[in-house]
Amino acid sequence: MTGYIGRFAPSPTGPLHFGSLLTALASFLDARANNGIWRVRMEDLDPPREQEGAAKVILDSLLAHGLVWDGDVLFQSTRLDAYKNTVQALLDNGLAYACTCSRLQLKQHAIYNGACRNKRLPLNRKSAARIKCGPEIISFNDGIQGLQSNQMDTELGDFVIFRKDGYTAYQLAVALDDDFQKISHVVRGSDLLDSTTRQLFILKRLGLSTPEYCHLPVVVNQDGQKLSKQTCAPAINPDRNSENLYHALIELGQNPDPGLARMPVQKIINWAISHWSLDKVPKKLTITGKAPHL
Repeated sequence: MTGYIGRFAPSPTGPLHFGSLLTALASFLDARANNGIWRVRMEDLDPPREQEGAAKVILDSLLAHGLVWDGDVLFQSTRLDAYKNTVQALLDNGLAYACTCSRLQLKQHAIYNGACRNKRLPLNRKSAARIKCGPEIISFNDGIQGLQSNQMDTELGDFVIFRKDGYTAYQLAVALDDDFQKISHVVRGSDLLDSTTRQLFILKRLGLSTPEYCHLPVVVNQDGQKLSKQTCAPAINPDRNSENLYHALIELGQNPDPGLARMPVQKIINWAISHWSLDKVPKKLTITGKAPHL
């Protein structure tokens, strides 16, 4: 082992589609090519958007494509106490505050203006919690997209870490869980590029370790929309697993031999691990999936 620990973290809002497979495959291959560990985390923190049975369908689909994870799957819903304790600690230390601003008020500003920052409001069912952002510049060198940087107060503003509806905000949960699982490398879609400086800010504010990041192009449909349940992306067919893997390798710039499309899954995976090159992955933010069944 090299100390490399990667992860794939889907949300159970629907079955695995081609865009999700591409991300899962890339993160898996980067971990295995570096003799590392690959974990799966189920981001089940938004019950209204979740689809019953989707988590099992996603996991079964990963296995059907030869993407076998290490250890147990971590369900974020088992970590609620850890999130709430962190939010409370940030509040107690004056690093976060309760906010009662309405959606209408928020729409009036491109970046949150800190209206509730000094009001000392209680955190309850009518308020969210925001973390205080100062003039810090958070930068990181993305393994695909290059240098990324944000000045937190002027470009992002105080952002939500606990929602009014009682659910933990994505940014906080992901940051805490990456530390909890000792994730060293995050390979994920470019749609999350804007989230990275927020997550790094949280990790640094808490004195926790920070991963390295690579953001892949996101697969979009012919209308330029990211493949998702909301855009009616078709579920990937596990019975066409070899073909799915072959086309994902094409999209990832790995130049697979056409004959691989007819090979057993494990042979394709073995070839992909031994030939994996992050440098070949397209540096675009989006790509149009060209798999024939999309």
